[in-house]
Amino acid sequence: MMKTEELNLVTEWDKTFPKSEKVDHSKVTFVNRYGITLAADMYVPKNGTGKLPAIAVSGPFGAVKEQCSGLYAQTMAERGFLTIAFDPSFTGESGGVPRYMASPDINTEDFMAAVDFLSLNDKVDPDRIGIIGICGWGGMALNTAALDTRIKATVASTMYDMTRVNANGYFDSEDSEEARFEKKKAMCAQRLEDLKNGEYKLGGGVVDPLPEDAPFFVKDYYDYYKTDRGYHPRSLNSNGGWNVIGCESFMNQPILKYSNEIRNAVLIIHGEKAHSCYFGKDAYTNMVKDSKYADNKELMIIPEATHTDLYDGGAKDYIPFDKLESFFHEYLK
Repeated sequence: MMKTEELNLVTEWDKTFPKSEKVDHSKVTFVNRYGITLAADMYVPKNGTGKLPAIAVSGPFGAVKEQCSGLYAQTMAERGFLTIAFDPSFTGESGGVPRYMASPDINTEDFMAAVDFLSLNDKVDPDRIGIIGICGWGGMALNTAALDTRIKATVASTMYDMTRVNANGYFDSEDSEEARFEKKKAMCAQRLEDLKNGEYKLGGGVVDPLPEDAPFFVKDYYDYYKTDRGYHPRSLNSNGGWNVIGCESFMNQPILKYSNEIRNAVLIIHGEKAHSCYFGKDAYTNMVKDSKYADNKELMIIPEATHTDLYDGGAKDYIPFDKLESFFHEYLK
C-alpha cells in the first residue's frame, strides 16, 4: 500500500477569491508515483447528478491553489464539472522535501496523479477527464497531454514553456551556447554554496518594492502577486521565490518535443498584450505541424489582455469561461 505523508491542511477559507454558494468545497489528498502526497481543493457542483465530467487544474508556476487555479476550478464547477485545483510537489500545502523545487518530470507526474485521483473518484466519469494548466503549468499540461492517453481535453492558459525560458531567457535573448554555459556554471556553483550553508538560497519571487523602471511584465506580476488582488502567504511568487537551483533540469528538457502527437483536444488561450504570448503561439504552431491530429487544436488570442489578466480576469473579466465551458462540454461529452 502506498504510504501518504501527513499534511497539515488549512480548514478555513483562505483563497484570493470569494467562496461560491453553487458548489461544495472540500480538501482532498492523493499520492504521485514518487510517493509525494499532493493537496488539492475539490469543487463539486451542488446540482450535479450521476457521474460527472472532471477537470484537474494547476498553475501558475510559483503560485498556489488558493490563487487562480482555484478560481478556474471553482468557476468550472459552477458550470457543471467536478474539479480539483492542486498544489504541485514541494510547494503550497503539498508534500515533498526539500521545499520550493521544480521538475519537468515530477510536475508532469503531478498532473497524471491528479488524473489518477479523478479516474478513481466515485462521482467522476473516468472517460470524461480534462486538465487546465495556467502559466508555466500550461506547458506542463501540454506535456501531460502528450503522455496521458486518459485525458480527453486540455487547456493551456497564458502559458509558459518553462524549458524554453530557462534555456533561452525571455524572448530568446540568451539563446546561445555561451549564455547557457554561464547559467549552468552559476547554478553548479550555487549547489555547493547551498550545501556549505546548509540551506537553499531563494530567488525569483516578485520584486518588492517595485522599481520605477521595471519592465511592463514585472509590473504586471507585481499587480497580481504583491497586492490584495492575488497575494497569498504560501505563494512562492508572492514571497521569496523558488530555490535558485530549483529549475536547473529545465535547462535541457524540451517538454514540448512530442506535442504534435497529442490526440486529445487542446485549446491554447493567450492575451494579445501578454509578454508571454509568443510561448502560446509557438506552442500551437509546433503542436499542429506535421500532426495527424490538428483538427481538434485551437489557439485563442484575447484582445487587449495581459499575462495576469488570464489569472483572475483582470479589470474586464478577460478569462473566456464561456469558451472553456463549451470546449470541455464538446470534448468531455
